[in-house]
Amino acid sequence: MQYDIAAIIEGYAQGYFLMADDSDRLSWYGSRDRTLIPLDERFRYPKSLQRVLNQERFTVAINRDFQAVVAGCADRETTWISPELKKIYWLLYQKGYAYSFETWQGDELAGGILGIVIGGAFIGESMFYRIPEGSKVAMVKLVERLRQRQFVFFDGQMMNPHLERFGAYRVGDEEYQSLLQQALQRTYNLV
Repeated sequence: MQYDIAAIIEGYAQGYFLMADDSDRLSWYGSRDRTLIPLDERFRYPKSLQRVLNQERFTVAINRDFQAVVAGCADRETTWISPELKKIYWLLYQKGYAYSFETWQGDELAGGILGIVIGGAFIGESMFYRIPEGSKVAMVKLVERLRQRQFVFFDGQMMNPHLERFGAYRVGDEEYQSLLQQALQRTYNLV
């Protein structure tokens, strides 16, 4: 099956995201409000996580094992990452749009965040961990990287208690579209 990568990127550039339903059919979804991970002083995390960061148990890598991160994100009881969506992520990765931001403990993948980069926007698709704190460390280090690279925003898509602990907040569609237009004026990458 052929995919029109430009059309897929255009969908994300308009504020939509792809998800598979229970029967693995892919559809575009939008939301009246989006969850953003702050890239400013509002970003926060527990003191216990600071201790983990200080111990330097994890190293960080980008795209060291993209497919393992996608598989890790999809490996849950109910997933919206269908086999078809995995193929699309792989194509987006090959074209330089999809990234895996990973934490490693030695040679073991500890956790990671899967995302799509369009201009100055990082659109977080999913995250997972195999070693406790692996995805949380990835979150802190990814925010640091996005700040260094002066990204406009980090889209977490939908609020959940995990993201809330990092200071995530909701924005309405109008504000999201405005930020998205700012982000599209820029050209960044993570590496």
